[in-house]
This record gives sequence, C-alpha cells and structure tokens, in this order.
Amino acid sequence: MTDTQSRSGGTRRRVPPGPSRWSTVKLLDMLLRDRLALMRTAANGYGDAVRMAIGPKTLYFFNHPDHAKYVLADNPGNYHKGIGLHQARRALGDGLLTSEGELWREQRRVIQPAFQARRIAAQAAVVAEETARMVGRLRTRTGDGPVDITAQLTELTLGVLGRTLLDEDLGGHASIGHDFEAVQDQAMFEVVTIGAIPQFLPLPKQLRFRAARARLQKATEELAAHRVPDTGQGGDDVLSRLLLSVRAERDPRVARRRLRDELVTLLLAGHETTASTLGWAFYLVDQHPRVAERLREEARSVLGERLPEFEDLHRLEYTTMVVEETMRLYPPVWMLSRIAQGPDVIAGYDVPAGADVVVCPYTLHRHPEFWERPERFEPERFDRDRRAQRPRYAYIPFGAGPRFCVGNHLGMMEAVFVIAMVMRELRLELPRGASVVPEPMLSLRVRGGLRMSVRRT
Repeated sequence: MTDTQSRSGGTRRRVPPGPSRWSTVKLLDMLLRDRLALMRTAANGYGDAVRMAIGPKTLYFFNHPDHAKYVLADNPGNYHKGIGLHQARRALGDGLLTSEGELWREQRRVIQPAFQARRIAAQAAVVAEETARMVGRLRTRTGDGPVDITAQLTELTLGVLGRTLLDEDLGGHASIGHDFEAVQDQAMFEVVTIGAIPQFLPLPKQLRFRAARARLQKATEELAAHRVPDTGQGGDDVLSRLLLSVRAERDPRVARRRLRDELVTLLLAGHETTASTLGWAFYLVDQHPRVAERLREEARSVLGERLPEFEDLHRLEYTTMVVEETMRLYPPVWMLSRIAQGPDVIAGYDVPAGADVVVCPYTLHRHPEFWERPERFEPERFDRDRRAQRPRYAYIPFGAGPRFCVGNHLGMMEAVFVIAMVMRELRLELPRGASVVPEPMLSLRVRGGLRMSVRRT
C-alpha cells in the first residue's frame, strides 16, 4: 500500500501502487497504440488495484471480482458512466448506454418487456431463418477465396435485430454497419487523444464521423416514420414501445431526439457485440480442430438437418460453452469505466470524488488466480462443475449490476444458433499467414475485419 501526503496537511491517504508520473509519455503512447497491452501491463506489474496518471487523467484500475462486484453491483449509485461518455454521447445521444439517473430508469422500464424470456423464445424461428440465409450465402462462396466474414455477420445480426426488436426489415439500411465503424473510430480517437484535437477541425476522420452520424439519424427517422402508434396498446416490439413512450413529451423536438437517441443506441448495441463475438468464435474454432469437430458432432446430433428451435438451446451444451469461452478471451465490452460521484474506499484504497474508476473484463477474465492457463482457449472450463468453483464476478461479459446487458439472452441464443448451423456443414478457415489483431474500440473487434475461406465439411 502506498501512502501520500495530502495537500491539506498531516493526514495521509492510501493510494494504489502504479507507474510514476514520469511514465506519462509511455502510458499515453500505449493508450494510443495498444490499449489492451496497457491494461495487461498494469495488472501484471502492480496487482489488483492500480493508479495510473495519464496526461490530465488519473485512472483507478481495479481488477478483482470483489472490486467489480462492489463498483458495478453493490454501490452503483456512486459510479456513473465515465471515460468515453462524452464521445459516445456525440454519436448516441442520451440513449440507454449513456444516460443516467431517472432518464435511464425510464428508458430501461420502457424496453425491458421486449426482452422477456417468453418473447425471446418466440423469436427463435426468426434467428434460425436469418442464419439459414447467411449460411446459404456462404455456401455459394465455397472455393471462391477469402470472404469478408465480418460483413456477413453484421448483415446477419442487423437482420435479426430488425425483425426481433423493431419488427422492421433493415435491408434498406445496408450502410448502418459501416456508419457505426466510422462513429466508433472517431469516438475512440477522441478518447485516446484526450480531447487535444478540436472537434471543429475538418479532418477526414471527423468528416466521416459527421456524415455517418447524419446517416444513422436519418435511418432512425425513416424507421419511426414507418410506424405511427394508434391510441391503443400498440405492438410489443421495442420500436412500438418507444413511440408510445415519447408521446408524453410536450415538445415534439424533445420527443424526436429521445426516439432518435434510443434507436441509434439499439442499432449499435443490438448488432455490434454479437457480430464481434461470432467473429472471434469462428477464428478461435479454426485454430482448434478438436473443438471444431466436437461442435460439428453436437450440431448434427441435436439438429440433424432441421432449423434449431428454442428448446434446442439447452441441448447445445458444448456450443454454449464455446460462446462463453470466446467472450472470456474477447469480451465484447472490454472495459467498463465509471466516475466516482463521492469519495469511497475500495480494497482499502481511497477513491476521491471525481476519480475515473475502471474495471476491465479483458484482464479480469485472464486473472491467474481464477483461471488456469488463462491465455488458452478451453471451452470445457465452462462446464457446470468448474463454473461453480469460480466467483460470480470473475466473469462479466454482459456487465453486472443494474446496468447488466438487457439483451444478453437474445445475444446468447443468436450466437449459439449461428455457430451450430454454420459448423454442421461448413468450415471457415483463416488464410495461411493471415494475422488477427484485436482492436479495442467501443467493442472489442477484429482490426480490419475478418476474412476467411469457406469450405464444405
């Protein structure tokens, strides 16, 4: 434990260990070039609680299941969204991912019913149908050379999102995936440069961001224009619920902005994380032939030639373990940042009001105290017996506490069905010599996309 003299005089405050302020230039360089290495280095070098001064910011990084539980679940009222929030709001407005307080609670209340287990179960056929279409597209590309798997998965997850949550066909909005890439690129650029570059400068990245944001906002307006709720209950999809909820707003401009913010957030969160997880899963499976063969055997045994049904989820046990292990190694949300609203104490260390507090699932999921051979891909670690031996908060791919991901059940069903349906008849192979590099943006994606060759089994 490190004690430092307070500015006010004789009292001393307990400060976590960490790099000296002379390391700022090196830390800034790592923040810009390799953010995952920055977090790994901090955890490996200083332990479960680390204090890092990076430019004008000082991060309090906590990397233990008990710390994650305290910040995210036990005392969430003191920890509001933090680093990157301003940049995310430029793109998403005050949607469910970026709002706080009463506005967030109202937004969550409005959309929660659309994610109830009974409704998700009823959407299993939609997920299976959209996946069958993607498998059909991939089947026609066998032997043609590498295929952009990222684009295929993005098209799939947007198709599922449109039909399950919006009751809309998003086929006319093909640019959504590319637009979100431009938005994320600019948002993360502003985070890592700590706002040093003015937003009004007409830089190419900034211009792409503005154009992409405008297209996304236009897409939400078009989606809303297709649906005018009647005076009754309306539908049970998210879009219908949102339209009904904003009718209470007296100012039509406020209503329009609320609807836009919620839909843009839903479009991002509803497709990006699942597409990223599936990309990582196909990459990892290709690197582990034993896992691929076991997946193929399970899919053929459980499904045969038919489309999966909701009841098949609990039968596709190994496929589920593969998804869970994929999210351990490459959690879609790789970092959870918060700002302390008031002073606190975590793990015996003082956390001042206004401090930037960080929990990093990417490093937490590799903590050697809770994960044997943490860098290895071993789906069997998620069997029931081994899972019961680990602390609940050693694994938080969907976050934790009140802000636990509302779409986790739909995302898991989609990922399991997609992997099973692809693996029972196709092989996705990374070209020889190709490299796959993680890119930690708002989600953890494959840098430059994932291109794989398609083969019949």
